[in-house]
Amino acid sequence: MFWERRLENWIDGIRNEASLPLRLQLWNGRQFDFGQPDPEVTIRVPNVSALTYLLKPTLANLGQAYVEGMLDVEGRVKAVIGIANTLAAKSIKDASRPTRSFNPFHHTRRQDAAAIQYHYDVSNEFYQTWLDPNMVYSCAYFENGDEDLASAQLKKIDHILTKIQVQPGDRLLDIGCGWGALAIRAAQEFGARCVGVTLSQNQFTLATERVKQLGLSDRIEIRLQDYRDVTGSFDRITSVGMFEHVGIPNLAAYFAKISSLLADGGMALNHGITSTDPENGETAYGGGEFIDRYVFPHGELGHISTVLKAMQKGGLEALDVENLRRHYARTCDIWAENFESNSDRLQQMVDPKRFRIWRVYLAGCAYAFANDWISLNQVVCVKAGQDAAALPWSRRYMYGDTKGNVPVAAAAQTVF
Repeated sequence: MFWERRLENWIDGIRNEASLPLRLQLWNGRQFDFGQPDPEVTIRVPNVSALTYLLKPTLANLGQAYVEGMLDVEGRVKAVIGIANTLAAKSIKDASRPTRSFNPFHHTRRQDAAAIQYHYDVSNEFYQTWLDPNMVYSCAYFENGDEDLASAQLKKIDHILTKIQVQPGDRLLDIGCGWGALAIRAAQEFGARCVGVTLSQNQFTLATERVKQLGLSDRIEIRLQDYRDVTGSFDRITSVGMFEHVGIPNLAAYFAKISSLLADGGMALNHGITSTDPENGETAYGGGEFIDRYVFPHGELGHISTVLKAMQKGGLEALDVENLRRHYARTCDIWAENFESNSDRLQQMVDPKRFRIWRVYLAGCAYAFANDWISLNQVVCVKAGQDAAALPWSRRYMYGDTKGNVPVAAAAQTVF
């Protein structure tokens, strides 16, 4: 009776503040609706012990209960995410972001490799099922807003390579090269000579195979290597969706490494997720805790101001900052839709827990970007201390077809 009275009080409190398309079904047959007929989401509580997660509905608690099978949830994932966030917001009065407690991991090569392999080495087939054909696992660029995912991903790559003015013969380093899409595009369409590094065995294997199949082995080298171990000099450097794994205390050293590899007169671009909390706090309501536990071990997001300060400390000058938050919200929406559409196939590839993790993660990220909990910034930079005469006058060169190659719309039909 104690738990039922407490549950009823909690339900009444939610109902007084919001009408939700939610139904709650208990182990004993009791059923509660949260104010709207024809609920979009049903939560089934199999036993009394599962109520502890529901009565304190942080995103970390609700996410854990779902992925561990302690609560059964039925409904479209977008509706599930919306209701979970409403329950958290209505139940937790302190919406401030908790101070980030930096974990004891020092981002050694071994720790970072293990974290990357946990996230990326699910299987290549798993990612192929819901990514675009070129397997670009980062924020796309919807120039007009109506592009399909494949076109938007190629536009993103072209946008990056144009921003840093890649020229034929340039030596380009791609830190965190994924399955090779950017390096392949840079070699094929911009004439660059590329080195791509990754810590994922699966990515390394497939990217190397793609390069070989396309006859680009003389222009692209894919390495299974930590960026800290790269040596040499590069005219252009890209880092796309990688620096989130570096750790906030290590950002200055990360940018210093990029500066040491960047040739005089060279340009680099860092593309990555940033916090929207100027104090670098965790995502509100426990979303960051869930991601750290289940999705990105040891990942840390800094505010763009923290990133720019670390960049300057590392010997780089920021020339241009572009916020692509809306683009990542759209990208994650499409990924989540693809994941839902292929759920039967995906459930044959991975165990139920991992399937549930990815299902809520992708939809949750779409919500977080849409609601300004996290953002995505591209930062173009050069070595600090250059003569001003070497810097571009404006951003005009970043837009339009300045490469003399085929139009992006036509090139978007290419499949690597």
